[in-house]
Amino acid sequence: MAEQDLIRFLNKISQLQLLAERVQNDSSSHDQLAACADHNQVVQLAQSWGFNIGRRWGERDHAPGGEANLLATPCPPPGEESTRVLASAETWRLLLIASNGYLSPHDEWMDQSDHEWVLVLRGSACVALQNPDRIVDLSPGDHLLIPPHQRHRVERTDPDPGTLWLALHWDATSAR
Repeated sequence: MAEQDLIRFLNKISQLQLLAERVQNDSSSHDQLAACADHNQVVQLAQSWGFNIGRRWGERDHAPGGEANLLATPCPPPGEESTRVLASAETWRLLLIASNGYLSPHDEWMDQSDHEWVLVLRGSACVALQNPDRIVDLSPGDHLLIPPHQRHRVERTDPDPGTLWLALHWDATSAR
């Protein structure tokens, strides 16, 4: 582990210890934390109290390299997604999707005629699938293959700096 990473790691431990102390000594803080439903809510609450616990292992303060570096992709406004076509041909396209606290509209399901493979590069996401019904939590490095007509929806993505993912779509007829 590089010295810089060790310092960040130890700082996060310190922040978590101070947060735990606050929650143990203040019943109102305890109740607020207990009401959190997921990681993002815990991070936001802790941030409102002045604790910085949200950065995951290996995340940079900034991503060098400008536009050529996919990890430098800016986060869209809260509640939104942005999509950029990185490459495409007649039967396929590779997309870069940046999400900021995005979720699919209530009771709306995506039903695509093509295959979709997604890979989370930064942040995390939760995807709901139907038939069979299941929930898939994705973190950096996790991927998911969604076959044609598999109804699915985004249940959650991280707030700023957001969730960044690659999505490869290809025509179902070209997969033979």
